Amino acid sequence: MTTLVRRARQLLTLRGDSGPRRGAALRDLGIVPDGAVLIQDGVIVDAGPARRVEKLPAAHRAREVDAAGRVVMPGFVDSHTHLVFGRPRLVDYEMRLGGATYAEIAAAGGGILSSVEAVRGMSSAQLKAQARAHMEAMALHGTTTLEAKSGYALDEEGELKTLRLLAKLNGDPPDIVPTYLGAHILPPEYSGRADYYIDWVTANMMVRIARRKLARFVDIYCDEGSFSLDQSRRYLENARRLGLGLKIHAEQFARTGAARLAVELEAVSADHLEQAGEEDIRALAQSNTLATLLPGSVFHLGLGTYAPARALIEAGAAVALATDFNPGTSPTYSMQMVLSLACTEMRMSPAEAISAATINGAHALRCADRVGSLEPGKQGDLLVMNASDYRELPYYFGTNNVRTTIKTSCPKPS
Repeated sequence: MTTLVRRARQLLTLRGDSGPRRGAALRDLGIVPDGAVLIQDGVIVDAGPARRVEKLPAAHRAREVDAAGRVVMPGFVDSHTHLVFGRPRLVDYEMRLGGATYAEIAAAGGGILSSVEAVRGMSSAQLKAQARAHMEAMALHGTTTLEAKSGYALDEEGELKTLRLLAKLNGDPPDIVPTYLGAHILPPEYSGRADYYIDWVTANMMVRIARRKLARFVDIYCDEGSFSLDQSRRYLENARRLGLGLKIHAEQFARTGAARLAVELEAVSADHLEQAGEEDIRALAQSNTLATLLPGSVFHLGLGTYAPARALIEAGAAVALATDFNPGTSPTYSMQMVLSLACTEMRMSPAEAISAATINGAHALRCADRVGSLEPGKQGDLLVMNASDYRELPYYFGTNNVRTTIKTSCPKPS
């Protein structure tokens, strides 16, 4: 099939260098006035001025999508989600609004362990139906590629069940990049034995997952009440030996040194960073590790400290944005809402936020050769927005400005 998207008032190509965008490059959206995109068999043939694209022979027989003076842009790449979680944590939410602490919520049967109980107790069919509904909503809100973590079962059966489910859901309709979050929190049966649990995960689960190619990355939650810096190092070093990409929940509630560990181990991304300090910012700026910022969780928890986006950008770090979609701290699948929070609360410019939510999100998943920008040879994943200027996207907060999501199917890398 051949598709011609034409009459874009602003075509945001996000074209640029092959690496993640930093500094001034983060503000360059590669805007083409009166633009068009030609897609053939799921792959972009050309994206640029309409007067050039519409003259191509394949354009003459293409199915046309009329953007009618709107913004056309790459699909969002949501590089940090917890897609499979069983059920919403409504008790947590209501108790938190009443002033309950994390410990009080956990004592009442809430918190992450309630999600562990839910995922362990639900069948694959139940979890699939829940996850698919969220994926459909994500696609309607413009997400065409997403990362999805395990980590809400924390036992052998449940984690494998989750990762196999993600493989089945891949491309239905967004593409899924799977991550094994085997070290989310300590499961109840290992209470007081965190080192033993890390040993078991690295010697057993991680080996099986790598051998069966059930995950592309691993992640660990390094924070107070979860896993220590030393435990995180052991976990990540073992994953690297097995050929898995590295991610880490870093500096969310406490400053632990996780961001600098991510840089030292050449992790693909360090995620959260609300408590990052000057040393962490400098280290990230001098590295290839992306700083993935998740303002949705700060907003939902009612906290006042957002990640230091401006300091990171001005220091030269590569910044990405993601939803952190999960039932406890960020129940949103809207990357558009994340754009608004990034601009209003973290003082990113609209252009910086869009770059961070598309091409840099793709770099945070090591798939920027396929998605994140509208360039020849990449997947034809794009959005037609109900906006004539890209600055409208964060400006209108809490709304869905996606008019059309085009998600193509292309051969996946082995």
